[in-house]
Amino acid sequence: MQTLGLPFLLFWLVWGHSCALGGKVNKHKPWIETSYHGVITENMDTVLLDPPLVALDKDAPVPFAGEICAFKIYGQDAPFEAVVLNRTSGEGVLRASGPVDCEIQKEYTFIIQAYDCGAGPSGADWKKSHKAVVHIQVDDVNEFCPVFREPLYKASVTEGKIYDSILQVEAWDQDCSPQYSQICNYEIVTAGTPFAIDRNGNIRNTERLSYDKQQSYMIMVTAFDCGQKRAKEDVAVHIDVKPVCKPGWQGWNKRVDYEPGTGSRQLFPKMHLETCGGPLSGVKAMVELQTNHIGKGCDRETYSEKSLQKLCGAASGSTDLLPAPSPSTNWTASLLTDSGRDSDLIYRFDGRQAANVPDHVVPQNLTDQFTIATWMKHGPSPGLRAEKETLLCNSDKTEMNRHHYSLYVHNCRLVFLLRRDFTQVDTFRPAEFHWKLEQICDKEWHYYVINVEFPAVTLFVDGVTYEPYLVTDDWPIHSSKIDTQLTVGACWQGGEVATPRFTQYFHGSLSGLTIRPGRIETQKVISCLQACKEGLDINSLESLAKDIKFHFNPAQSVLVVDGEDVDSINTAMTKVSYINSRQFPTAGLRRLHITTTVQCFGEDTCLSIPDIKAVVMVLPPSEPRITISGSNRLVRPAGDLRAPLGVAPFKELHITSTVMKGDGFGGSRRPGVMEVMHNLDYCDVLVIGDELNPERESLEIHHSALLGKHLDATNSTSGISIYGVDSMAHYEQALRQVRYRNWRPATLSERKFRLTCSELNGRYTSNEFNLEVSVLHHSAPVEHVNHMAAQPQYMRPVHHPLMIHTLNSHMSGAAPPAATVVIVVCIAALVVIVVIGVYRIHATHQEGSREDEDGGKEPEEDWDNSALTITVNPMENIKGAQALDEEVKEEGQEQEEEEEEEEEQVGGMTSTESDNSDEDEEEEEEDEREKRLLRWREQLMKREADELISSRSFAPCVVTPSVH
Repeated sequence: MQTLGLPFLLFWLVWGHSCALGGKVNKHKPWIETSYHGVITENMDTVLLDPPLVALDKDAPVPFAGEICAFKIYGQDAPFEAVVLNRTSGEGVLRASGPVDCEIQKEYTFIIQAYDCGAGPSGADWKKSHKAVVHIQVDDVNEFCPVFREPLYKASVTEGKIYDSILQVEAWDQDCSPQYSQICNYEIVTAGTPFAIDRNGNIRNTERLSYDKQQSYMIMVTAFDCGQKRAKEDVAVHIDVKPVCKPGWQGWNKRVDYEPGTGSRQLFPKMHLETCGGPLSGVKAMVELQTNHIGKGCDRETYSEKSLQKLCGAASGSTDLLPAPSPSTNWTASLLTDSGRDSDLIYRFDGRQAANVPDHVVPQNLTDQFTIATWMKHGPSPGLRAEKETLLCNSDKTEMNRHHYSLYVHNCRLVFLLRRDFTQVDTFRPAEFHWKLEQICDKEWHYYVINVEFPAVTLFVDGVTYEPYLVTDDWPIHSSKIDTQLTVGACWQGGEVATPRFTQYFHGSLSGLTIRPGRIETQKVISCLQACKEGLDINSLESLAKDIKFHFNPAQSVLVVDGEDVDSINTAMTKVSYINSRQFPTAGLRRLHITTTVQCFGEDTCLSIPDIKAVVMVLPPSEPRITISGSNRLVRPAGDLRAPLGVAPFKELHITSTVMKGDGFGGSRRPGVMEVMHNLDYCDVLVIGDELNPERESLEIHHSALLGKHLDATNSTSGISIYGVDSMAHYEQALRQVRYRNWRPATLSERKFRLTCSELNGRYTSNEFNLEVSVLHHSAPVEHVNHMAAQPQYMRPVHHPLMIHTLNSHMSGAAPPAATVVIVVCIAALVVIVVIGVYRIHATHQEGSREDEDGGKEPEEDWDNSALTITVNPMENIKGAQALDEEVKEEGQEQEEEEEEEEEQVGGMTSTESDNSDEDEEEEEEDEREKRLLRWREQLMKREADELISSRSFAPCVVTPSVH
């Protein structure tokens, strides 16, 4: 009450004072602006006025007379009302008294007046202001979607033409404002159609339509107003394509199958150009074979780099810095390889891998002439200032960080650095050679060869020569005793850092990186190494018209045919062929792209010929099955292994290859197995078990065995490898010349080897052929009587059998005691004859063995047709002699069976021990054998004499030797 009392008291004091002074309280009218502008959003009630609604009265601060009590609106059905917010300040607000819809009425105009509160609380004697005009604009809300005027639109076009406008679709919007009632955009909803639409609804075709390809199109179109509100329903547009004479190539197939080994295959045997009768002055067609996705840019031979170089006639002496990982080339084992490339050895570098080449592999003296070659695929480096990407670098291993020579990429430039030594030159000489080529960063495979003839350096890219655009000079490097390190994929920084590490990593793919000191590569060899084995060809050039001109690019992947007559062009195009000279090509698609330009008389171009896109499908070749066959076991005496030439383990080796032939794609062949001839690129003989001991054994092939062949060989303690692209027959001949020698075979019982062969760098491999070489040492003697029936070991069989008439077990009777002396004499004579026969057989065998070792083919010195015949008269009741004879026969038969088994194991070939050995151990063994033989003879004579003396029967003995 206290807070309300003071203002109330002041009000009455002021009002009383004014009454006392003038008598009349409300002397002035309220005042407002003459006009107002307002904005209201439809479906809302608040009006924003400019200026604000405020009434003033000069009677203020007199109560009632100086206050504003009301605002009144005059107009025809104006849905607004004015409300006083503050009587003292005269503030008011204008608001909608009913719904305001822009689509019904966009704006309103009416009159407004202000009223004060009069002279007192009763409101008597009130005054009103002048009339002010109020203009209200209704703001639109985007509440309606665009609607098309037609439910379906139809049109028709003629094929082969480009239209600016085929038809126009139209949509409208019920919103009142231009922002929301206008259509700002149309859009084709159907994806992948050859049509476009502009903001006015005009539909046009973006490419020439073909009636043969598609006769009609149904597309859906939508519309957007300027508030980006989409049409509630899309409209369908149906466009018919009418056929007309269409210029273009006709009668061609989108796919052509190519069967390996069929030579040249026509691509478009029935193709012809339709010009719709228009007069032409010339036609030029370009056929492009796209093979970038095959191998390293096209189908090339996938042999190893060394094999390819030998095949192309390159000089020997190159070093393969990126060979396939193996026990002897293990520095590439940690690098990433690209698989699934048809046995093509590709290394991929992602900026984290590099390899240090061992010192024994690195060429120590490059000389003033040398060659560096590699396949490379490289793309742009990220960033504005890319770092160097090193392919090959020779730098200090420790202490310092000098680069002696390197090959790197920097900002799509290929740079070769060569710092000479002060011992070679002592002047300012060329050191850095720069090339800027598009091929360096186009993400495609290219073959780079750098020929150095210091101070000149030449670069070959895909067989094309490029001179450096920039050559910078530098001083030579001071000589030092610091070892160098050759690195692939980065550069080794061994000095001037706390921890030696790789730097300047390469990003890309490499293959076949080689370096050859002492000479440069010829243009012919370079062209051969990078040559594609597939390409385009033209059959029957002599049948082409004289006005036809054609041109191939070096890779034969692009063919341009130019002529004046359409018929001549048609004939030429039917002879365009695809050829792949590989026996086992890479299967898959090859894309064909044909572009054609037609010229009319007096015009540059008059007809537009659509491009042709087709594919050549190279079918998978019949995979060969390479089979190695021969004897799996070789039995040889120790003396043969000690001989200067040793033994030939693979002398009976055979290599064959077969393919499975099915019904064929044309159904012309019957299924079955067919033997084929093809090349091999390496054969490896691996030692199974312990590695070779160089102090006592070797596995090698003489250089003369490789003469006249495209073969080379390397051997180690693990085995021997014969490599080079050559025929199976040459590989067979070379493998038969491989010799194994062991000059200390006393402790060796057997040695095992495993042979495998390959075609196309391991794409096709043979079976694993295992061979065991067994060593026969001298065996203990077996006691038996008949030496003639059992042949000595390793002796070549004699073709004239020995005839032995044995004792007749049915004879009986006792020898008279007087005949004892005669029997002893007969037995002694018999023993002498047996010894003489054994000696002659042994001597004959020794001569035959020497002839076999010398490789002679003279006929053997056999005995005469007459054999050693021993006739013994039967004696009665000699059971001991009968048992002895049966024992001799049994032992002789067993010995013959053992000899036959041994002859089968060695393949029917026998040999003797060498009598000329100088080894003390061999001589001791010979002496011991002779002593055993003498003891055995004495025991035999004593045994036979005792048995004959104890017998009672006697018969005369006649011994007839017939040995010549």
